[in-house]
Amino acid sequence: MPRRQLPKKGQQPINVVAIDSSDDEEEGVTVVPTSKKSSSSNTKPISQPQPNPNPTPEAIGLTPATPNVPSLDCRSFWKAGAYVVGPTARATPPPGELEHARVHPKFLHSNATSHKWAFGAIAELLDNAVDEIHNGATFVKVDKIDIMKDNSPALLFQDDGGGMDPDSIRKCMSLGYSSKKSNKTIGQYGNGFKTSTMRLGADVIVFSRTSRASKATQSVGLLSYTFLRKTGQDDVIVPMIDFDISGHWAEPIIFSSQDDWSSNLTSILEWSPFTSKDKILEQFEDIGPHGTKIIIYNLWLNDEGIYELSFDDDDEDIRLRDEANRGGQTKLHKKIVELQSHISYRIRYSLRAYASILYLRKFTNFSILLRGKPVQQFNIADDLKHMKMVTYRPQLGIMASKEVAAVETTIGFIKEAPALGVCGFNVYHKNRLIRPFWKVTAEGSSKGNGAVGVLEANFIEPAHDKQDFERSSVFIRLEAKLKQILMDYWNHHCHLVGYQPPGLRAHNALKKHSAKSQMQLPEEEMHLDQPVNDPSANLPHMSNGQLGNGGQSNLPVEIPITGFADGLYNEVISEDGRGSISVELICEENIQLFMRLLLLNCIQ
Repeated sequence: MPRRQLPKKGQQPINVVAIDSSDDEEEGVTVVPTSKKSSSSNTKPISQPQPNPNPTPEAIGLTPATPNVPSLDCRSFWKAGAYVVGPTARATPPPGELEHARVHPKFLHSNATSHKWAFGAIAELLDNAVDEIHNGATFVKVDKIDIMKDNSPALLFQDDGGGMDPDSIRKCMSLGYSSKKSNKTIGQYGNGFKTSTMRLGADVIVFSRTSRASKATQSVGLLSYTFLRKTGQDDVIVPMIDFDISGHWAEPIIFSSQDDWSSNLTSILEWSPFTSKDKILEQFEDIGPHGTKIIIYNLWLNDEGIYELSFDDDDEDIRLRDEANRGGQTKLHKKIVELQSHISYRIRYSLRAYASILYLRKFTNFSILLRGKPVQQFNIADDLKHMKMVTYRPQLGIMASKEVAAVETTIGFIKEAPALGVCGFNVYHKNRLIRPFWKVTAEGSSKGNGAVGVLEANFIEPAHDKQDFERSSVFIRLEAKLKQILMDYWNHHCHLVGYQPPGLRAHNALKKHSAKSQMQLPEEEMHLDQPVNDPSANLPHMSNGQLGNGGQSNLPVEIPITGFADGLYNEVISEDGRGSISVELICEENIQLFMRLLLLNCIQ
């Protein structure tokens, strides 16, 4: 990757690392000349002779900073990308050089809009730390720190994983590169770090330390939307510095020249929260021999000019301000308060609640530390009653290259059922929650209320933001199957939590219709010319609209039905308490009564 120079106000141009784009990037992409010998897929600087020690910005294909460049005045994320990109001068590539795609800084913002939900962006960074478990990571720390420069809050992510060497950190901060293709890792698109950090704040600085091949290194990289905007850049460039710490002190790793390294350091000090080299090195003191620290600052504001993330409502949590404030301004009905206290609602605004169900299987030697306190993982299936396991073998179509293993789906009722109408399936992919409480029934339908399912669907690909799945034919079949599972479970188990079994309402309606018709006939007409072999002759006759002897009713009690035990869902209790009546017997009686009525009508 060729080294590129960044003009700076009042100083000579400095060298920084230009970030390449992946093949599928389109928006905000422009072209810059590069040497044939350079690789467009590697962002590691390449040492090159510098024929002109002080080249002009135009000579190296970089747009110079212009006066009156608009500053990053808008701190609302959804408005920060609403600015006009002016025309830029484009240098003609010298003979023997090629052109490659470059990415405009505006793409950083538009790329981050894939995260509609801020917690989805945080989950991406947690995924990166969880993927480091196979490199020895035992924790990931998420906390709020204060920036001394302007006394503003910042978001900290820190893990003790394997860390990144100079080459790895450049790949991390490139667009569209991923080395994680294992079945055990969550990340796969190579885009998560950029989209997630830029979704949470305008700027991020990364510190990473590692030891590879008997060489210990530590690196610093700055990805700053503020820096790019205020200097009027038309390409995404990332100042980086590296140190060799194999000896007794930190030695700068020089890729091109000492001046180049110093210029990168100067740029980092100007645009990061740290004002000196010593303060930069201090950030490595609590990392240990290996690990990574990410600090996101200049956090985004909401439309009211308040920080989108709230750190003050709960000292042990991070909350989404807008979601947390919903319904909290007026006195709410008791039912609404109970619903908002359920995990299905709390995950909308509480990071602690969301992180507790984010991973399906509980960690054995790894913990998520949120503001100094471990997150207690919660398996939704552990809190269900009347559970049932359903096996589902996905059908991937004739083009599938291999057979997919059967998927076990756990379904049951929440312990608050039927008081709370929470329902839906929690679908995981590679241990990571993608769709929480996915309602597969029609809106407004009471069927399925209180029924919750859990499954891991590794056979279907998640969307880039990992908050949904790709809308493929496999997804459509999965949705249909889950609806079938829910309906089958509901039909056979809803009576266990007080709902009327399906079909019983129709039986009762038929019974009432038959009784009403019988009451309208004289008693002597009910047996007139009745055949001896008529099976209905042995049925108890209608008297005052009731079945049975002595005028006592043996009809089933109507909803709600409570107190049913397992195995009794085919019986109902008679009102007089004389015992249970099977649903099949009631159906048979109703059919015979209806036939009897038809016979009497024919005689008349």
